[in-house]
Amino acid sequence: MPKVLISDSLSPRAVEIFKERGVEVDVNTKLKPDELKAIIGNYDGLAIRSNTKVTKEIIAAATNLKVVGRAGIGVDNVDIPAATARGIVVMNTPFGNSITTAEHAIAMMFALARELPAANASTHAGKWEKNRFMGVEVTGKTLGIIGCGNIGSIVAERAIGLRMSVVAFDPFLSAERAGQLGVEKVELDTLLARADFITLHTPLTDGTRNILNAESLRKCRKGVRIVNCARGGLIVDEDLKAAIESGHVAGAALDVFTVEPAKSSIFFGMDQVICTPHLGASTNEAQENVALQVAEQISDFLVTGAVVNALNSPSVSAEDAPKLRPYMKLAEQLGSFAGQITDTGIKAVTIEYEGQVAELNTKPLTQLVLKGLLAPQLESVNTVNAPIVARERNIGVSETKRERCTDYHTLLRVTVTTDQGTRTLSGSLFGGDKPRLVGIDDVAVEAELSPRMLFTRNEDKPGYIGRLGAMLGDAGVNIATFHLGRTAPGADAVALVSVDQDIGGAVLEKIRGTSGVVTAVALTF
Repeated sequence: MPKVLISDSLSPRAVEIFKERGVEVDVNTKLKPDELKAIIGNYDGLAIRSNTKVTKEIIAAATNLKVVGRAGIGVDNVDIPAATARGIVVMNTPFGNSITTAEHAIAMMFALARELPAANASTHAGKWEKNRFMGVEVTGKTLGIIGCGNIGSIVAERAIGLRMSVVAFDPFLSAERAGQLGVEKVELDTLLARADFITLHTPLTDGTRNILNAESLRKCRKGVRIVNCARGGLIVDEDLKAAIESGHVAGAALDVFTVEPAKSSIFFGMDQVICTPHLGASTNEAQENVALQVAEQISDFLVTGAVVNALNSPSVSAEDAPKLRPYMKLAEQLGSFAGQITDTGIKAVTIEYEGQVAELNTKPLTQLVLKGLLAPQLESVNTVNAPIVARERNIGVSETKRERCTDYHTLLRVTVTTDQGTRTLSGSLFGGDKPRLVGIDDVAVEAELSPRMLFTRNEDKPGYIGRLGAMLGDAGVNIATFHLGRTAPGADAVALVSVDQDIGGAVLEKIRGTSGVVTAVALTF
């Protein structure tokens, strides 16, 4: 009988679920690190919240451990690379607290609209300042949602019920999904100009970091109110403070901060700013949901082998694993490449398998393509839930297999259809197990994908390569490899440049402004 240790406080119902599904369970929530290390070798599974630290040392001692389940989203307390190296599956429960977080955002919006915290403090102080706290109604106002995924869509539903108009900015939100939600999909500048309230529900990525800054705040209508229950770092704190002090922004409600715990902040003491200590997931219902989910997921994995919400492992049989391993890296790289160069709503994804790979179990590869494609914008996506996320966003996913391959012994081709057209990336294996990119759209180009790269699409005109090299050199960016391709002389051309240093935003904008450049994107793999 599999044996699981619960080392953080979970609902008693979680214990019952383990027992009902044939799993022996121990509960010990007061273990010190050395004590956990001493006993962890006796267990097949470990169920945790945020208190238990699953370090490299704990994992090294976990000789029988097969799965770690986190009741909640964040897994900062788990050394995932170490777990992966030992073959330990790490799971989380990314959707258990979605309603709670969405409701907190709505509550913050109401509190901000009616100045409730300041009015409460004033009244407790024995004052009766009825005329001081003149709020605004939310009915008839426009709510701008930045990030309309799982949580954002729940916020949209609640806001529409409050008779608000809802506009949403989300590159991955399809027109069909927007229609189903009853929201208007718009570009960011349009949202900023129209919204009376703005709420953020996007992960913190290179593309969303500092999305609200001095420049974007200036584009907002005067008197806008801003709610952030997503991630610290989405807003430039100093710029928001200045916009509030100038009167351009009426106020803000913040549940998250760049540094947490936030023992100090430039917002503390400001009457126009409501601050809460990251309470987005803090309700009895949410904590109950994630506890039950993690018990179900761990039990199913240990008893039947089913994998749900795994962060570090696709569903792969022992027989298929050696054959699929090199393809898995190629699949995720192709998906990631496509995701990083896609900045509009995705309608469909087609994955074609030709030659030797068509003979294999390709489902894990499709999951990896989707994970790579969606990961640049969606924090909680993984190889297991990527197909579900794609389906929720009305992204059509199709696979085709051909036993014969014209130019290569094996080939993966990923075609992404968006509102603005299609983009195709092709890859193969060289030397049996070395992934290579072999095509971008209709341009043949052979390249090994490296940690830092620059992709450009440009007009094939003399002098471009020299200008590009000079711009990178002037910025102190060293070129490791340079791969080129074109459709025909003087037609479309692509450049894929491997670099040793990060390409800053200023350098990237300079490249984009160069004559003949159609696209320029900094990539990471």
